[in-house]
Amino acid sequence: MAKLVILNQGMTGRTFELNVERTTVGRVEDNTFQIPDPSVSSHHAEIILRGTEIVIKDLNSTNGSYLNGEKFTEIVLKPGQTLRFGQVELKIDDGKPVAAPAPVASAPSAPPPPAPRKSPVDATMVMSRGVKMSDLEESGTRVGGFDTNAAFSKKSNKTNRVFLVIGIVVGVVIIGLIVYALNMAK
Repeated sequence: MAKLVILNQGMTGRTFELNVERTTVGRVEDNTFQIPDPSVSSHHAEIILRGTEIVIKDLNSTNGSYLNGEKFTEIVLKPGQTLRFGQVELKIDDGKPVAAPAPVASAPSAPPPPAPRKSPVDATMVMSRGVKMSDLEESGTRVGGFDTNAAFSKKSNKTNRVFLVIGIVVGVVIIGLIVYALNMAK
């Protein structure tokens, strides 16, 4: 039976067995597979088993669903591919044995301590991508060439007033000519 395995630190090894036809994935508790991470939407994706195929549908999530780094809305998942919901990476384990590396002789080590229980997150946290305008304004450095071109400089109020006055004068002249032409036609 195929199962999804979370790869993110803190949730590493957490699995979900895909044994029903339709599985919902998201941050809130009413999902079949809950991933309590702020980058995961409350109802992020749906996994549908169609025979031997595993179809993943993004449910219009905030931070998107990706397969091997490519964003998708619906795709067929195959073993060995990396799936990402928001910032949480998963892989499909189809249950087939993988050749294990040769054991290395070492002293037995204690198992890692259990991860602390996280409190549930109430809202999807939008993960920023790119640069914000406020970051550019705060840096104080400007790329040369943009503000030196007079064609794109901000016009002063004086210039606007001149165009407004000229427009009004031309409008009055046109109206006067129309009235004059109508009186001559009578």
